Amino acid sequence: MSSPIKFKNHPFRFLLYLEWILMTIAVFSAIVPYPIPRYANYPGYPGLTIFTLMIFAILGLRLPTSNQFNKILYTVIQVVIIVIITLFWGKPARIFPVIFLIMVIRSCLIFELPGRLIVTSISFVLFLFTLRIRFYNSPVPGILNDKFRIFGWNLAILFLLTLVFILLLMNAVISERQSKEKLTDANKKLREYALRIENQATLEERNRIAREIHDSLGHSLTALNLQLETALKLWQTNPAKAHDFLARAKELGSKALQDVRQSVSTMRSRSDSFGVSQSASLGISHPWQDESLEQAIIVLLEDVERAINIKPIYNLNISSPLPSEISIALYRITQESLTNICKYATATEIKLELSTSPVELNLEIKDNGVGFELNQNTTGFGLQSMRDRTEALGGQFNIETSSGKGCKIQVRIPINMLNP
Repeated sequence: MSSPIKFKNHPFRFLLYLEWILMTIAVFSAIVPYPIPRYANYPGYPGLTIFTLMIFAILGLRLPTSNQFNKILYTVIQVVIIVIITLFWGKPARIFPVIFLIMVIRSCLIFELPGRLIVTSISFVLFLFTLRIRFYNSPVPGILNDKFRIFGWNLAILFLLTLVFILLLMNAVISERQSKEKLTDANKKLREYALRIENQATLEERNRIAREIHDSLGHSLTALNLQLETALKLWQTNPAKAHDFLARAKELGSKALQDVRQSVSTMRSRSDSFGVSQSASLGISHPWQDESLEQAIIVLLEDVERAINIKPIYNLNISSPLPSEISIALYRITQESLTNICKYATATEIKLELSTSPVELNLEIKDNGVGFELNQNTTGFGLQSMRDRTEALGGQFNIETSSGKGCKIQVRIPINMLNP
């Protein structure tokens, strides 16, 4: 009920029909001849009464619900119409207070509870005013007039109870309607929220798969390219050594093919179902077979040594087993860092340290290569991927580098994140 209520969108159509029925009864009582001859010629203006009743009925087709001034003006117009009808009806014994009931019903549709109570009080006062005009000023004998007075007071009490009943009934009906509207809005918002969550989950899954492909397949292809380049250089001078590099290149090619198949299998399983375990539902699987994280990192370091002929210095000290998501994140970050070193750093020294403490897990990888200007290399997917993996675990990712001064990557993950 935030916009003016028109005929086509009246909140309670049956109330509008009820108004028309009551107004028809009121008009009928104004035009039907009075059965008692003594009051048949009582002065009145039925034409004016019917005209005002029609205006009163037309007002019900459009109720103001937004502007407070319009609501008050609307109620004042109704009161004026009721006063006109009271003064010029002309039939003293015809007391059928339908217009008072209609005004109370309309007030419940346009006002809050304080306004409803005020309009109900005004309706009762107007009814008492009507009683005084109709009974106290009627041309009846004194004894009969006293009986009319008693009847009038009884009628006033009955009308007051009727007003209270209508007020309570309308409050209950409107409260139920508002509850349904709130429930409908809540369901709509819930559907919109579920759609946003679904879209967000889809986007996160795409980014996760992109990181996996970049970190796994990208590393394998980079190492494969380095092995082939070295084998090509040694083919004429040292065929045996070149053969070793070609054999390693074949292994890397097989691993790259395995990574592609694993990514496709992950996407297919994600589209079919959520799986039977948390790891399957998240698409989490080890990029190594039955090896430990330390052994998998050592294999990466050996690949670096074969690719650029530099033996990395490392220190791996993990005091307790790590959950899968932690192990995979550390492995991928290490893999991406070493790949970048092989491709761009032209370093002569590489150091890696992985350790845990009672507070946090620390990974540090540094080299003495050419480095780069960090503010000019912020769009690379590899660096962003490492940062995303770290922050997803509640950790901190930091990189220190500058042109000609090497590069140092630090990853810190709170120890409480290690508890599954």
